[in-house]
Amino acid sequence: MSQVIKKTARPSEHIALFLCGDVMTGRGIDQVLPYPSDPALYEPYVRNAKEYVAIAEEANGPIPKPVNFSYIWGDGLKELQRMAPDVRIINLETSVTTSDEFWQGKGIHYRMHPKNIPCISAAKIDCCVLANNHVLDWGYKGLSETLSTLRGASLNTAGAGNTSQEAKAPAVLEVAGKGRVIIFSFGIESSGIPLEWAASADRPGVNLLPDLSARTIARVKDEVQAATRPGDIIVASIHWGGNWGYHVPRQHVWFAHKLIDSAGVDIIHGHSSHHAMGIEVYKDKPIIYGCGDFLNDYEGIRGHEEYRGDLALMYFIGIVPASGQCVSLKIVPSQIRHFRLNQVSRADALWLTETLSKESKKFNTDVALTKENNLIVSAIK
Repeated sequence: MSQVIKKTARPSEHIALFLCGDVMTGRGIDQVLPYPSDPALYEPYVRNAKEYVAIAEEANGPIPKPVNFSYIWGDGLKELQRMAPDVRIINLETSVTTSDEFWQGKGIHYRMHPKNIPCISAAKIDCCVLANNHVLDWGYKGLSETLSTLRGASLNTAGAGNTSQEAKAPAVLEVAGKGRVIIFSFGIESSGIPLEWAASADRPGVNLLPDLSARTIARVKDEVQAATRPGDIIVASIHWGGNWGYHVPRQHVWFAHKLIDSAGVDIIHGHSSHHAMGIEVYKDKPIIYGCGDFLNDYEGIRGHEEYRGDLALMYFIGIVPASGQCVSLKIVPSQIRHFRLNQVSRADALWLTETLSKESKKFNTDVALTKENNLIVSAIK
């Protein structure tokens, strides 16, 4: 269990959180940072990580190399400074290691050099959730080095560890004068996590849930009750489902509702999809079924263009600690170009609003566009 004491807090009655989807700083992005890893890859079609840089540059022009550590956040840094969230949470979907022991039989392996960890710290991230399908890409040594590197950079983690007890432990973040945010990180096999990656008493790994059943809900409820106290804001960060498509499995909906109804969870932070999916506000609690990718090296790669995976979303959520009620949910969209976040056009913001509105109305939730190209999410009364 980890804890960070925030020295300052927003002068309001609610705690403000920033969440986003997959932050994939390995492979191509790692190659443009100051300390690139050995570019050798073991993929079926690409054998050198520098090829991903070349593909992106062919599509949108040259990327300055090396970039500084804050470069990848682009215009997102200004938005973080303006919104000044109390807590910042990302799904870090890469191994941070010098290990060369890639996971045999797995087609994709994400690795960022440990000396490039300041690119995460540059955005003042508080917690990296790790129960995903890339954190063990470079073996158990890679996971151990990832954990030690993150700890050395004062980054809290949840969802992976050197034992099952460590992998299950939530991150505990205290916001001075307001309360605590407790972050649990879970992985589901449907997201591509190998079963062998499940942590055990004597084996490192991720916090992999066996299924989405009532028995699993009971287990999560016990873990939440053991780690929390009244007034805590509880986040369940879940890596689940496939990469493409807007369909939300009925089981995901049921499980999310049960986490709120039975386990006392206040925010469902879902990810794995490469694009944003529908959002639900259920009993004044936000459920993000799929955040979409936030930073990746897919730029210039053809296929699935209709889903606009190049649009990266920043989720800003306001929660009242005493009640767990969501009082605000704003989405700030960006576009990934040149391996960084850039402001979106009005046309892209309109497309995103129409798409998310259509998908979210299935959950009786509305998405509206502001003149600043931000999206406001609310339950339909």
